[in-house]
Amino acid sequence: MKRQPTRGFSLIEVLVVIAVILIIAALAIPNFQRSKMRANEASAVAALRTIATAEVSYQTTYQQGYSPSLDALKPPPAGTQPNAAAAGLIDSVLASGIRGGYNYVYAAIDTDGNGQPDQYTVNANPLSVGQTAEKYLYLDHTNVIRENLGGPAGPNSPPVPK
Repeated sequence: MKRQPTRGFSLIEVLVVIAVILIIAALAIPNFQRSKMRANEASAVAALRTIATAEVSYQTTYQQGYSPSLDALKPPPAGTQPNAAAAGLIDSVLASGIRGGYNYVYAAIDTDGNGQPDQYTVNANPLSVGQTAEKYLYLDHTNVIRENLGGPAGPNSPPVPK
């Protein structure tokens, strides 16, 4: 009696294929996570550049110093013109203070006490260090973006390389 050839894969062949797929996934996932963090960090640097440009525009347009908050740079309500309370210089997501794995903390500073901020600082802190990003970023009225790995960046942190 002749035996018919069987079709399909043996259990061993299927297990080998699954093992290879798991090994490839184990190697790829950490690289993906690092790539995602680098993308978030690059996005945060771009957001800080946008804020710096918006602050210069705000100061020039409204002649009352820098904006009192990020919220003042947001788009105006539909049907209204940009004004000092809603200048339309940054998008509403960035104006909310959370974007792309970072929390943006803005502080307006009035050093001469005339009611018009003449300096500002922005700290961009990762929402979850090691998950969304590793670098802490800082911007002030000098328009130099600075970075730090160990904690919040400040005016003495090294500048971000161009």
